Amino acid sequence: MRILATAALAATLGLAACSSAPEGDAPLAGSWTLDSGESHLAFVSVKAGQVAEAHSFPGLSGSVSDAGQAELSIDLASVDTAIDIRNERMRDMLFKVADFPTATVTTTLDPAAFGALQAGDTLVQPVTATLDLHGTTGGVTTDLTVTRVGANKVRVQTIAPIIVSADSYGLGEGVEALRQVANLDSITGSVPITFSLTFVQQ
Repeated sequence: MRILATAALAATLGLAACSSAPEGDAPLAGSWTLDSGESHLAFVSVKAGQVAEAHSFPGLSGSVSDAGQAELSIDLASVDTAIDIRNERMRDMLFKVADFPTATVTTTLDPAAFGALQAGDTLVQPVTATLDLHGTTGGVTTDLTVTRVGANKVRVQTIAPIIVSADSYGLGEGVEALRQVANLDSITGSVPITFSLTFVQQ
């Protein structure tokens, strides 16, 4: 789903924000990674036309180079719906993790765009990235907020929930398979997502 793309996009933006050194704060240049303990990605599915349920992907990792080459990986097997059998069905029937264990997002960003970001500052930045998910590659664009929360920490968040579609990455058949096995009238193929991702200097 493009939910993964957006989360990964946020991650790469946050990493890019860690690539320059504004005056008055500790240098941002160097190796930065996602702090999974302080990061969260959530999406909401709707079944039977009106039953909304929240889910998440805790298995996130990412890195960025000094030159702004950024990559984020999402462990699709980490999907957490709070129900074990539903986790298993999403892994096997929707994401098919045996063949497609991860989703990967890559992008190249300009570190100079974040050169003035000091502790406590927030900016809004449009970002474009490439998502590789379920054997399909596509482009994703969104606007995110980036906040430097400390000398060695950056947080990236959605401005508003982002609506994405399973059909964009060939997951429509998987959604239908889930609907049938759960004996539901419907599962909505478009979902809203939100995230808050934190990156720290190593």
